[in-house]
Amino acid sequence: MKNKTVSSIVGVLVVAGAFELIAQQTPPAGQQPPAGQQQGQGRRGGGGGRGPQVIPFEDRTGFKPIFDGSSLKNWDGDPTFWRAEGGALVGESTEANPVKQNTFLIYRGGEPADFELKVEFRINNTNSGVQYRSVQVPADEKTGKWVLKGYQADIDIANQYTGMLYEERGRGFLAPRGTLGYVTEGQRGSLGALEGSDALKAYIKDKDWNQFHVIARGGTLIHILNGHVTAVFVDDDVKNRTLKGLLGFQIHQGPPMKVEFRNILLKTL
Repeated sequence: MKNKTVSSIVGVLVVAGAFELIAQQTPPAGQQPPAGQQQGQGRRGGGGGRGPQVIPFEDRTGFKPIFDGSSLKNWDGDPTFWRAEGGALVGESTEANPVKQNTFLIYRGGEPADFELKVEFRINNTNSGVQYRSVQVPADEKTGKWVLKGYQADIDIANQYTGMLYEERGRGFLAPRGTLGYVTEGQRGSLGALEGSDALKAYIKDKDWNQFHVIARGGTLIHILNGHVTAVFVDDDVKNRTLKGLLGFQIHQGPPMKVEFRNILLKTL
C-alpha cells in the first residue's frame, strides 16, 4: 500500500509539472551552462561550480494584476496597519501601534483553486507570509477580525524560513526550504530533495525586493523564490487539506515591522 501511495504521488507531481520546474533549476550533472553564463553565477560569492538555471519571473502570460497600485480596492484589512503607498501594499506596526495577534490583508476578489501567483516583497523585521487557499477565522476578542488559517509561503527577516511551506493555525511546518515531500492521512514522507536550504538562502536579498512565485494545482504546491524552487509538497491528506480559498498577506505579532508587496499577479488554471 505504501508503494502504491508514493507511486500515485509521483504521478501527481509529473502531471503538475513540478519535476519539469526542478529540471529547469538543476540541469543534469555535466551539462554546460548557456553561452556567456559563468560558473557559479547567481550564487553570492560565486565560484566552485555551475549555478542552477533560474525560472523566469518576468513571464506574465495569462497573469492579471490584482492590485491597482494605488488603493486597497478588493483588499480588506485593519486600516491601522495596512495602506497602499508607493505602488505597494504596505503593512506596518510601530512601538506605539503594535500587532498583538497576527493580522492579515485579505484579497476579496475571489477564492482561487488552481492558480499561479507572482508577487514581489520586501521586509525589514520579524516575520510575514503569503497566505493562499486559506479561510478566515471567525472574529473574537482574542483573534481579532482579520485572521487567516491555511497555507503560507513563509517570509522572515533572518531568512531561516523564507521560501518554505507553513500552514498557519494548522499542521505547522509542511515543507521546509529545500524539501520535496508529501503527506497522506496518517503518513508523511519525502520524495527527494531540492537545493540545500543554505544554498537557497544565498539567493534571498536582505531588506530588498524579492520575487515569490506560488503554484497550486490539485494537491501539489510549489514555491519558487527569485527563480529557484524552494519547496514542493503534495498534500494528499484529504481531511485536512484545502483545494481553494482566500489569498492574503501577513503582519506578525511582536516588534515593530514593515512589509511591502507589489506587482501582484494572478493566473487561474
